[in-house]
Amino acid sequence: MNGNEQLLRGRVYGCDHDAPNPGPLPGQTYAALIGGPLDGLLLDITGWRPEEVDDGVALFTELGRWPGGRSLYDPHPGDPRTPGPGVMCHFYYSGDSP
Repeated sequence: MNGNEQLLRGRVYGCDHDAPNPGPLPGQTYAALIGGPLDGLLLDITGWRPEEVDDGVALFTELGRWPGGRSLYDPHPGDPRTPGPGVMCHFYYSGDSP
C-alpha cells in the first residue's frame, strides 16, 4: 500500500481530505469500497432503497484508469447486509469508465 492509498483508508468518499472529520459519522449507513482506486473508502448510502444498493455505483475519481472518469463498484449477489447505521455492505471494484 502506498502513501496515497493509506490516506484514503477509513475516509468517506466525497469528503474533502482537509475536512475536520473525513471519517464516518454516527447514525449514517455506509458501503465499504473494496479494490480498485477507491479501496478502503466508505460510501454514504444513508436512505438508499435496497434496489439502489443492488444497482451499485459509478463514482467520479481522478485515481482511475481515466482521470476524471468513473470507477465502477457493485455488490456481490448474496453478500450479507447488516441493517442500520455503520457499514451495511461492501461494493467491489468492477472496472473503470471514461
